[in-house]
Amino acid sequence: MKLTMPGRALVRGAAVLALALAMATGTTGLLSGSQAHAQPVTDGSLAFSGDEGDWISGGGSYSYSTDTQDKVSVTGSSDNRVVSLSVDGANGDWWDLDLAAPAGTTLAPGTYDGATRYPFNEGAEPGLSLGGNGRGCNTLTGSFTVTAVEFGPLGYVKELDATFEQHCEGGETAARGEVHVANPAPPAELGLGLAVALDGTASTLNGKATLHGTVSCNKPVHVDVAGEVTQVKRKQLIRGSYSTSVECVPGAPVAWEAKAVPTGSVPFQRGDVEVEARATATDPDYDQPVTAGETVAVHLSKG
Repeated sequence: MKLTMPGRALVRGAAVLALALAMATGTTGLLSGSQAHAQPVTDGSLAFSGDEGDWISGGGSYSYSTDTQDKVSVTGSSDNRVVSLSVDGANGDWWDLDLAAPAGTTLAPGTYDGATRYPFNEGAEPGLSLGGNGRGCNTLTGSFTVTAVEFGPLGYVKELDATFEQHCEGGETAARGEVHVANPAPPAELGLGLAVALDGTASTLNGKATLHGTVSCNKPVHVDVAGEVTQVKRKQLIRGSYSTSVECVPGAPVAWEAKAVPTGSVPFQRGDVEVEARATATDPDYDQPVTAGETVAVHLSKG
């Protein structure tokens, strides 16, 4: 009998609850290396079958491939230790597979014996987990063999070929299968540049300091620019912060301008100030924040 449940949300919710309970009881470090966001697989497949009595497979055979309109996505950890595969079958099936090298190592070609359930494997134990369609193991033992694996930056998975064998709840019956992933070369990481102009103005009307500069990028992104301004005048410390945002496109620096508001009653004045600046954007290909910073001396004239 094949059990079904209302989508991935239920199992993922259970996984989040399990992790929260583990953290509440003082267990930490279950997930080594932050996970990158899931990337669609260009050429991929997952196939497995099981012995009669195996809980996960129900003794049946399953096969999914991007060639047959099944959707496959993959996620790698930033430390290249874990690869997680998700399959949404065109027929409504859904499965998740996790392969993890032991703590402190990276996933590499070779055979990993003595695997236990990911992400609860510890120390020198490899991690393995195959589940879906409403079925999962509470505990498991198994092994997997990686014949090829190649990572890009920030957890990008370019290639994976592996076979695996999983036994639920210490049983003799097993599910056995193979996974294949082939993706294009990874996109370049976001490069972000920030420049602060060495001139600015101090308003005689409202005491604000107007600053300007440019940002540059190698892919289109929304960039937030923020920072602090510090000035010493007649033994008085004047400080203020500023922020703005611009749409950056590759090819040429994009101008930004912002006004720093003094925090006290003393206005910014003509003369030198120290400007700390930070530009922040999210890499659209890797969903990771990228920051550029600069600290310069800027001369303010009356404005």
